[in-house]
Amino acid sequence: MQINRQTVLQLLKSELEFLDKGGYKHHPRSPWRAPYIFEDSPSCPNSSDRARPHLCEECWLMQFVATDLREEQIPCRFVDLTGNGVTVDSFYRCGTPAESEEALRGWLQRRIHELESELSELKQLTFPVNRADAHQ
Repeated sequence: MQINRQTVLQLLKSELEFLDKGGYKHHPRSPWRAPYIFEDSPSCPNSSDRARPHLCEECWLMQFVATDLREEQIPCRFVDLTGNGVTVDSFYRCGTPAESEEALRGWLQRRIHELESELSELKQLTFPVNRADAHQ
């Protein structure tokens, strides 16, 4: 799935807002368990539908999953949150919810900063065409 940088930036910001508002503190459909990072977020195409009609390969998060892990049953669990191989799945196995949220917040902030910088650079590279010069 191809998705533009501006849309990804907005999705990352929405995910950070969801996190900051306590979205991963509880899940109304499953109060007996901690919410799953990304899967129980409004940014997941399947978050409100238990039938999971959307393929994970169509999800905007796939660009953050290593190529060799994209065939996993739930690929977004393999987003590297730390830059050194510690994934969402790693935190489920060996971390606390607080550690998971802290790593997720840092990851989101880094991706947002990277995209904002990239988009700013692209904007600076775009030169307006001087119509008077174009006709000469």
